[in-house]
Amino acid sequence: MSKSVALLLLCACLASGRHVPTRARRQAGSFTVNSDGTSGAALKVPLTGNDKNVLSAIGSADFNDRHKLSAASAGLALDNINGHGLSLTGTRIPGFGEQLGVAGKVNLFHNNNHDLSAKAFAIRNSPSAIPNAPNFNTLGGGLDYMFKQKVGASLSAAHSDVINRNDYSAGGKLNLFQSPSSSLDFNAGFKKFDTPFYRSSWEPNVGFSFSKFF
Repeated sequence: MSKSVALLLLCACLASGRHVPTRARRQAGSFTVNSDGTSGAALKVPLTGNDKNVLSAIGSADFNDRHKLSAASAGLALDNINGHGLSLTGTRIPGFGEQLGVAGKVNLFHNNNHDLSAKAFAIRNSPSAIPNAPNFNTLGGGLDYMFKQKVGASLSAAHSDVINRNDYSAGGKLNLFQSPSSSLDFNAGFKKFDTPFYRSSWEPNVGFSFSKFF
């Protein structure tokens, strides 16, 4: 998967130099560190677009608390100037297998103070690294809210068939610093899951995310 990510991002860089309108030429990179020791990095590079829609290559890598790769993803994202979006990603998870996911978001309301979006996603899970494990699907959705691009909140839920697992999360975000070229956010939230055999408690997590725009 790492070779696929590198190839996709290389193609994105070549394409962005020739086909992308000036307004769309913004590469976005981000790095996140969480209180449980996990971390992640992501990159988004515009491929082509116009004044309303932009198609970008996306790639990300997640690391566990021992700083070992826990997931690597690559795909495409389509963003609309009104806040709507679609994405298609493929993910490789060491010790588990592969995932193919599609996600979408719709901006429900936006003005100078408030921004509210709804999101939904579907994932096809293929646990090829686990002997005799069946493929299964995960469906989910949620809401994201931001106030003056400074304070935000999110809610989401997902259901996985076959294993009959439900996941829930609630979180908040506080922007600590923002400029035309970078942004620093503080994130805090809770998550839990339940299955027919076990229900977890709400587990807290906090972290910081730094984003860079070029």
